[in-house]
Amino acid sequence: MALLNVSMCSKFPNPSRQHLSLFGSPPPPPHVLKTPPEASRNLVVQIGDSVCKAGLIAALSASLLSASPALAYIGGGPYGSEVTRGQDLSGKDFSGLTLVKQDFKTSILRQANFHGAKLLGASFFDADLTGADLSDADLRGADFSLANVTKVNLSNANLEGAFTTGNTSFKGSTITGADFTDVPLRDDQREYLCKIAEGVNPTTGNETRDTLFCK
Repeated sequence: MALLNVSMCSKFPNPSRQHLSLFGSPPPPPHVLKTPPEASRNLVVQIGDSVCKAGLIAALSASLLSASPALAYIGGGPYGSEVTRGQDLSGKDFSGLTLVKQDFKTSILRQANFHGAKLLGASFFDADLTGADLSDADLRGADFSLANVTKVNLSNANLEGAFTTGNTSFKGSTITGADFTDVPLRDDQREYLCKIAEGVNPTTGNETRDTLFCK
């Protein structure tokens, strides 16, 4: 991008070089006044130079920002330009917010309130959600890999297609009415959840036990 701007800037004529020759630059004739067209042309050149310089600065700034590791920690959504990855967000209220693909990786989210939040594709990778409220939340495609989901309220949550790993812990959680359709679970995880599974998800109409393939 910066190279493109440089090439564009090079197309603007430089008034200081217009009279150069092999024999040097002769001084302009004395008492010669610039005509209005010439003044206008020089003004256009000056504006073009300014635009090019501004473009180069913008391109350089964008390059530096994209290389900054801090940008990897910025999430999306309205809450969003704030940093939510690798942070202690215990007790924070995210209820009802649209947090699609929000990045909560490795964050501490104990007792955080996500009731009714839209968290499609959000990442809770290796996050601590102990005691959090995820009831009625839209968690389709969310990533709970390595997450601590102990004592979490997942009542009526829609977890369709969410990601989990063998280390994802649901111990002590409430899953009444939760939809676990297409959620990959180990046999021991599924067996534990089936012991506490009950209810019907109000959004999908699916029974929790059916989405877990409980016997």
